[in-house]
Amino acid sequence: MPAAKTPRASLTKDDWSAAALTALERHGLAAVAVEPIAKTLGATKGSFYWHFTGRDDLIAAALDQWERRDTDGVIAVVEQAEDDEERLRLLLRLVLQAVVGTPGAGSVELALQPHADHPMVAPVLARVTERRMSTLESLFAQQGLSPADARDRARLTYAAYLGHAQLAHATPGQLPTGKAFTAYVDRIVETLAEV
Repeated sequence: MPAAKTPRASLTKDDWSAAALTALERHGLAAVAVEPIAKTLGATKGSFYWHFTGRDDLIAAALDQWERRDTDGVIAVVEQAEDDEERLRLLLRLVLQAVVGTPGAGSVELALQPHADHPMVAPVLARVTERRMSTLESLFAQQGLSPADARDRARLTYAAYLGHAQLAHATPGQLPTGKAFTAYVDRIVETLAEV
């Protein structure tokens, strides 16, 4: 009598989206393909089609998951801070520590940049960038900066984030580690948050 197979937990739409996001992060948009992701998950294409109508649907779900995790989730944490100055410092610390101190952090965004003109990627990148810029601008305005100065500081801060993501991805040895990393992040936060 053959041995009974151990039942495998059913994959959810979020499982597929997360796997697609990992593929995108590691190998770009072209890597978001049904068969390789199914193989990675140990699943069949039938499992995929239970949740999605096709590849574009999977890409949309992965982009949505990225937006919720890396934008909405971070902003929600920051909004819990006690006061305006603390919110600004917390936001800067969270994103810089994540992008500089966590291997792979920020790499989804870097993987999406070459596809900024793709019809599915462009609106998501635009929406995420605008939401992040708007949040930064609001935090700087709450510190007493004029609208123009708050927008400029938000732009500078976002450019610093993208630059650090690229640096951490391309040449991670250029960034400090350990206690030097903590002091480095503190200096960046002080510089960017100074009003």
